[in-house]
Amino acid sequence: MFEETTALDLSFLPALVESRLGSPPRTELWRCSHLSTVLAVELADRRRVVVKIRPFADRLAGCCRTHRLMWQAGLPCSEPLGEPVRHGSRIVTMETLVDDGVALDVAPRSSARSAAELARFVSVAPSVDEIGTLDPPPPWVWWNHDQGAVWPLPDDQPEDLNQHPGPDWLDDAATRVRKRLSEHDLGVPVVGHCDWEAQNVTWKGGALHAVHDWDSIVTLPEIVIAGAAAAVHAVLGGRPGEATIAHTARFIDAYQAARGLSWTAADREAAWAAGAWVHCFNAKKASLRSDGAPVVARLAGGIRQRLRLAGA
Repeated sequence: MFEETTALDLSFLPALVESRLGSPPRTELWRCSHLSTVLAVELADRRRVVVKIRPFADRLAGCCRTHRLMWQAGLPCSEPLGEPVRHGSRIVTMETLVDDGVALDVAPRSSARSAAELARFVSVAPSVDEIGTLDPPPPWVWWNHDQGAVWPLPDDQPEDLNQHPGPDWLDDAATRVRKRLSEHDLGVPVVGHCDWEAQNVTWKGGALHAVHDWDSIVTLPEIVIAGAAAAVHAVLGGRPGEATIAHTARFIDAYQAARGLSWTAADREAAWAAGAWVHCFNAKKASLRSDGAPVVARLAGGIRQRLRLAGA
């Protein structure tokens, strides 16, 4: 186990796990890699834990702090095990394995349930002052970036999206979304989760079982957090699953109700704009791939509708 690969040498992990958790890893249960390398292992004392290795970034300290505080507050999630460990240019975290929940199938009622749990998340989250910096946010919610062009640098590929102009309608859509959001008073930032996809929020017996992906914690205006989640809450890894217009609308309505908010028509438009930015960013990245045309085509019609609902 922990064999060396061309992408990442993991030979240091057994000793690190044993020194931190008091028991060596015995069996690797599964492994996946994208922005991070994540392994589930069973230790010699039969505990099952997840080890996550990714490039170090200052914002990750705040993400880890939020995870611990939310676990202590009783939000369903894995228990963080010890403090983050810096290893060269990477950071390593460990947590209990929570793998017996399921993702919700997409339906209006499940959109409302997902929205209510995001509202719960924001309600019990620590204050922005408690957790330190979470900047910069991931690019799919960083419409107001400072990189001097339409698109921020992507997080999972080296290309500068601005060096690949077009499709013209998509670059125009992103410009309009950025303008719409910059013109609206979005309110003060709160702590939230910016990747509220079905694969990151699992359920059991009709109740929330665990929130995953704690690297996606952000401090952003609540309208943006809810709007982005409304646009992606149906996504389940391995299959297309963007939320429909109807599902998005149901999510936005249910989120307001759960939080006791009364958004104005302009506020709702801003929430739609935040979701439209996520779809624009995903479509732009897909447009650079040789196999990305179907993704762009699938998102195109929805983006146009979202622009209309965003007043953009």
